[in-house]
Amino acid sequence: MIVWGDDRRTFAQVADRTKRLAGYLAASGLGVRRERSELERWECGQSPVALIMGNRPEYLESMLGAFRARAVPFNVNHHYQPHEIRSLLRSMGTEAVVYQRRLAGVVGAAIEDADLDHLVLVEIDDGSGAPSLPGAVDYEQAIAEGDGSALPAPQGDDLYLVCTGGTTGTPKGVLWRQADIFHGAMGGPENATAESLGTTARNGGGSWFAAPPLMHAASQWTAFSGLHYGMTIVLHDDSERFDAATLLRVAEAERVSLISMVGDAYARPVIEELRRHTYDLSNLSTLGIGGAATSEECKVDILELLPHVTIMDGYGSSETGGMAFGARTKTTKNTGFSPGAGAVVLSADRSRILEAGDDEVGWTARRGRVPVGYLNDRKATEETFPIIDGERFSVPGDRATLAADGSIMMLGRDSMVVNTGGEKVFVEEVEEVLRSHPAVADALVVGRPSERFGQEVVGVVQLQPEAAVGAADLREVCATALARFKAPRAIAFVDEIGRHPSGKPDYRWAKAAAEAAVDATSSS
Repeated sequence: MIVWGDDRRTFAQVADRTKRLAGYLAASGLGVRRERSELERWECGQSPVALIMGNRPEYLESMLGAFRARAVPFNVNHHYQPHEIRSLLRSMGTEAVVYQRRLAGVVGAAIEDADLDHLVLVEIDDGSGAPSLPGAVDYEQAIAEGDGSALPAPQGDDLYLVCTGGTTGTPKGVLWRQADIFHGAMGGPENATAESLGTTARNGGGSWFAAPPLMHAASQWTAFSGLHYGMTIVLHDDSERFDAATLLRVAEAERVSLISMVGDAYARPVIEELRRHTYDLSNLSTLGIGGAATSEECKVDILELLPHVTIMDGYGSSETGGMAFGARTKTTKNTGFSPGAGAVVLSADRSRILEAGDDEVGWTARRGRVPVGYLNDRKATEETFPIIDGERFSVPGDRATLAADGSIMMLGRDSMVVNTGGEKVFVEEVEEVLRSHPAVADALVVGRPSERFGQEVVGVVQLQPEAAVGAADLREVCATALARFKAPRAIAFVDEIGRHPSGKPDYRWAKAAAEAAVDATSSS
């Protein structure tokens, strides 16, 4: 079922361990407080269980164990500072924390004076030798003590809770019904039964490599989608800085058929390593990318190096699940995303669903299998998850058009649009052009205040080692490929682009870095 370094765990082993862990959690008082039918859409009636750890088998075990106890696990970024963790634990109403011992100091500082009553602490011995927290139970001891013989029966309304990455703001808790997330993001067919899933799993085989951190929704979805089809899930050890050579060695050794990655932050080091060394990746058929933009340049390079691979570009978010996909091979190219079940584009005023070929810039949306709301936030719930004619919609805030062939043409997150001189600039398309320059290793684009234009476009650029290019030259490259008003009026050169551990861009960091940008215009 799970491979992590030398650690190998079968489906039967994990089934027994998660039942026992569930028994321990239930005996500790965790479970259902109020059923879904008694709650508003933004309320949670189950015990929240925080998971604070890197990629390891216990991550998936803890999720399954909490689900079996009818508690609700949720992800916490283990790179957060204690005050950030404390704030998240409070906002989620946390009743238990499962964490690695090497993080005990951070967790201990976070829960100090956090006003969380009777917090259950389960500590994973990761060999770090760090001191344990007072009152914590060892993870393996919890499993040994747990009695999984009389667990509560799960319900389709039981929750799956995922905290957003906070790329552009404070993390939010997205509440999904398990029945919806199973179909909406975890590969579950609508007509699934226990028997059909069992048959599929027994005929499964093969290995999927979930490379990004499991603390992010997309990686969880890769793992569970694979498991629902009987795949072995290989986990990338993220305790150290991302290393493409390690990833490729593992992919070769485990003969994986799918690798999931996040944008250029993963793609560029992988490309460089494939050029340095040869790996037997003949069993690899699919490279799943998403979570952040992957440049056209990187896609072309990957397919030159791995011509037998299909790049599956996924569009989605914590608020929508996987809602649209684009397949790319050595000989075929798609410019848009093919909509999945329930995926639509709404008009700009959100009053109607656009038809294929309508040239209006609208909003991506999904209907049907979508979240019920944001935890403890009625206003945001009603804005992002409106109910229209009795059907739930999710409108995450991304702008798009609908092409004549029905494909979705993504423009970018509305919150990151730069309004300059009355014109709207979607930062992703400018980033794509900047990254295409041979001297540029990585780039982000943001807006900053401008007396003349209201806002102005600013590029934040990391150059290739020993490369040199001027700000004005980069502006002209963009002005040649795009409308001139979209070209950055200033460029900030940095040693390294700020990104989250998942590879997603850190736009808050980029906005701060943009303050040091140098003028890229000569007279305009």
